[in-house]
Amino acid sequence: MTIGIDKIAFYTPNYVLDLVTLAKARGDEPDKYTIGIGQNRQTVVPNFEDVVTMGANAAIKIITADDREKIDLIIFATESGIDNSKSSALYMQTLLELSEFVRTIELKQACYAGTYGLMQARDYVATHPGRRVLVVASDIARYGLSTSGEVTQGAGAIAMIVSEAPKIVSINTDSVYMSRNASDFWRPVDRQEALVDGHLSTDIYKEMFLTLWQRYQLKTNQQLNDFAGFAFHLPYTKMGKKALDQIINEATLAHQQKLTHHLKASQKFNREVGNLYTGSVYLSLLSLLSYATDLKSGDKLAIFSYGSGAEAELYSVTLQNGFENHVPAKMTQQLLLKRQLVSVNQYETMFKSQLYDSHININSNAVKDTKLFQFLGWHNGERVYR
Repeated sequence: MTIGIDKIAFYTPNYVLDLVTLAKARGDEPDKYTIGIGQNRQTVVPNFEDVVTMGANAAIKIITADDREKIDLIIFATESGIDNSKSSALYMQTLLELSEFVRTIELKQACYAGTYGLMQARDYVATHPGRRVLVVASDIARYGLSTSGEVTQGAGAIAMIVSEAPKIVSINTDSVYMSRNASDFWRPVDRQEALVDGHLSTDIYKEMFLTLWQRYQLKTNQQLNDFAGFAFHLPYTKMGKKALDQIINEATLAHQQKLTHHLKASQKFNREVGNLYTGSVYLSLLSLLSYATDLKSGDKLAIFSYGSGAEAELYSVTLQNGFENHVPAKMTQQLLLKRQLVSVNQYETMFKSQLYDSHININSNAVKDTKLFQFLGWHNGERVYR
């Protein structure tokens, strides 16, 4: 049975900050942001958006009546959860009008949980032929104003439907993975902003990628020339280049050029959105499929997923016949093009406006006349959505 990603969609809020503008406001050279870390813009999150609304706004693009009949499991991956007990998947079940005869679960392990969710979805479909799983990876990267991590903020959600006979990619059973207790990034329950050691995180990311690549080669006998491209977890786009540079000389010169070209294709969407934690690697995959026009069915792509703290996995997917007809390239491009550019002052105001105190009944700045799902605010300690 061939199992994999049958549909994929992306959503990010409608507000965006230009990083050249931010660099000037912070007294930094713009090249430090646009070249040094490889980012152009980052999503700014209004207080009527959260991981639930973003996930639902992504998923609604791909869910059909047939999917509603066949989805029996919703897996919601996030490190920006809204409740210490109740799964974000339950709120999505209601917003998307899915059956109550489904399992709803939330997963957490930094930026890695979306990949574990995808693997669990694949295994579920393998033992439940004909059924489908909705996997959502939704996050808000938040480090604080004028901090060292500010330039790697961002937000968004990737939604994927996993099924047999997938239209886009099959997920191969060749994973290698590892975990290590490391203090490169964490977010205590009493903090809204993450704590991070950026240099340590970069070092562990590169080390884990190289270790898993070597382990993968031993396990599968695959070589670098066997892959048409890579999708990397991209907290900032330069990170993927740092990883690939460690092994690029293993390929022929012609294939090195191809991999480098495809790496740039895989970075385009992420450059315009910023970091979205659990969804980052799958936005990179979507970007690769959208911009690498020479990919063909049967090509293998490598996926490297990393979550600080730290856990990583390397595996491959295979492009299916006609995959290009099911990749929402134009839809994603249009979503990014129509966003509203905000000033640094507007960004800072929106950053400070988030509603974290459940003890106060308060309305968000939700807008009228929209078909998008929104967080309306708090009422008696409950989050209210429409």
